[in-house]
Amino acid sequence: MGKSGKAIEVLKGIDLVINQGETLAIEGASGAGKSTLLHILGALDRPTAGKVFFQGADLGSLNEVELAEIRNRHIGFVFQFHHLLPEFTALENTIMPALIQGMNYKEAARRGEEILTQLGLGHRLLHKPGELSGGEQQRVAVARALMLNPEVILADEPTGNLDTKTGEEVHNLLMHINQEKGITIVVVTHNPALAARMGRRVLLVDGVLYNKK
Repeated sequence: MGKSGKAIEVLKGIDLVINQGETLAIEGASGAGKSTLLHILGALDRPTAGKVFFQGADLGSLNEVELAEIRNRHIGFVFQFHHLLPEFTALENTIMPALIQGMNYKEAARRGEEILTQLGLGHRLLHKPGELSGGEQQRVAVARALMLNPEVILADEPTGNLDTKTGEEVHNLLMHINQEKGITIVVVTHNPALAARMGRRVLLVDGVLYNKK
């Protein structure tokens, strides 16, 4: 798999298999192509060469509607910046993906409250993002990613905007989700402490992927 722009080859000959239930850290310097790789893995972008398979399906053969269905039903995303909608409460932000998928509000709210409570935010359901700490905002983002029972969570620098203590709390949360629910966790990170806790580590250097021991 590769990805190139007009004059720059961002990813070169990527050969990567991710197994259900594992935890994987993708490491590398800024500009190495980590986020590009994560976007391709999450069907947010297409490679200019090679193929990407998800549960046996060739993503390159799917149209945009089918790719959106894959993303919505099977993949949860967590980014460095939480991207919460400021005018909505923690609960409303969490259940948004389910409402878009057609789940009725009562059922979505029940499930959203359950997830937020599991993540230690049961007392913050009706608070808006501006009333939450950075760690709480990121936990709401994780709750939103869990709303549709994904098999995979892709996290792009999920602790990059947090202090050390809060970042550690988010690390613990992601590992707990993997251990309790068997959800595959793929994290792009500069944080060696988070990377060291993952089951497998790979290093991206100038678009080339290397396994780390």
